[in-house]
Amino acid sequence: MNKYRNIKTEIDGILFDSKKEANRYFELKMLQKAGYIIDLELQPKFDICPRIRWNGKTLCKRVYIADFKYWEVKSGMKVIEDVKGKRTAVYNLKRSLFLNQYPEYIFKEI
Repeated sequence: MNKYRNIKTEIDGILFDSKKEANRYFELKMLQKAGYIIDLELQPKFDICPRIRWNGKTLCKRVYIADFKYWEVKSGMKVIEDVKGKRTAVYNLKRSLFLNQYPEYIFKEI
């Protein structure tokens, strides 16, 4: 268990941070197999703040790592999913930055 009491769960040789995330992966795999979604991707990364110079130092770029990315076949929309248990302040900030920079995605919290 981790600090949020999630139980790491393995499916298809992939270790997920929680049972909830693993179950959602299984559901999305079935949707992809049935043709409702395509191009399922795990842990896609999105730049939300570039590397910058400040006070003579270089600060690292910041990224948001979602749980899943895929295309909905019927709507033709790109979807980002984040399977949440606890919504931390850092997560809320990263979500806001993501939503501001990537409006072309439908964002779902599961």
